[in-house]
Amino acid sequence: MGAEANGFPSRQATPHETTRIAIFGVGLIGGSLALCWKGKPGIRVVGHSVRQSSVDKYLSLGVVDEATTSLEEAASDADLIVLCVPVGMLDEYLDRVAALPLKPGCIITDVGSTKASVVRYAERLKLQGATFIGGHPMAGSERSGVEAATPDLFENAYYVLTPTGDTPNAALAKLEELLRWTRANVVKTNATLHDDIVGAISHLPHVIAVALVNQIARYNETNGLYRSLAAGGFRDITRIASSDPGIWRDILLNNREVLLKLLGDWREEIEGFERLLSAEDGEGIADRFRQAGEFRSHLPERRKGMITSLHECYVDVPDQPGIVGRIATELGQARINLSNLHIIESREDVPGVLRLSFRHAEDLERAVALLQSLHYSVYF
Repeated sequence: MGAEANGFPSRQATPHETTRIAIFGVGLIGGSLALCWKGKPGIRVVGHSVRQSSVDKYLSLGVVDEATTSLEEAASDADLIVLCVPVGMLDEYLDRVAALPLKPGCIITDVGSTKASVVRYAERLKLQGATFIGGHPMAGSERSGVEAATPDLFENAYYVLTPTGDTPNAALAKLEELLRWTRANVVKTNATLHDDIVGAISHLPHVIAVALVNQIARYNETNGLYRSLAAGGFRDITRIASSDPGIWRDILLNNREVLLKLLGDWREEIEGFERLLSAEDGEGIADRFRQAGEFRSHLPERRKGMITSLHECYVDVPDQPGIVGRIATELGQARINLSNLHIIESREDVPGVLRLSFRHAEDLERAVALLQSLHYSVYF
């Protein structure tokens, strides 16, 4: 099947070739996938939830073509089933789906951030007439729920697929074809390597952020000045410590063997800093920073990843009535999408500071240029 220059499937489906996609769990990820596919030629999207209130919400928001609380009805005649449920529930849903009379050639995939365990479980099930292909769209948002779903969520992000040696080429090709509608960059690797890499770039940073915040919280028990001064950069670099506890409990336990090794390697890094400090080795400390800066300078800036990018700037504002409203109005009139505005307490020699947050780097750049042209002091 060919593809147009824009990367979208070029073959137009005939009226008799409808591809039915069932999405179990239409939240941020499932809803965004649904919006990528809904209304496309020859595709019909079905949403599933165990709660009628969620089903009603999916339909009222127009995220899916139809929705149901019946697992059997959702999976009936489905060409693709996407499991967008928490990692801790994937095995249960695979069991339930495997017990259904699935359409011959049906493809089952998931969106979990760990892959080895679910791929092994699916292989043991020996799905009759269906193929499981692990999947992980490496994109997210500070917001959650179907209300935050957007068809642009995956654009320019990596979408990882983890086929095995037994995965039929036709099934893999069909899934890749459907994923073109997400405008993501599809990459294929084995499940174990995926978990090693994602554990290092996402799971480990979450553990470190939580440990660091809890360490400062303990200090704060005896001196409240810790919390008072832990603003700005500290708050920014530890924001992932506020992630959903239940979701991260399941992710970390599911990937525990990888995390245990990574934490051992992290302990060695910290011990290295301890030795440098004990020896008062200033050059060694500076060298660590140089090495980190060199590697970090080559990281891609514009590509979406598992940890949502932070697009923020700070604006010094005079203590004048209506100043916050004027800034918001200027941005709105320029059609710059402001996702959040936070008024920070006054600090020494500065009457007031606004922190402006944006979902896209382009919006941040336009906002900075506009505000600077209006003679505001803007910094990062």
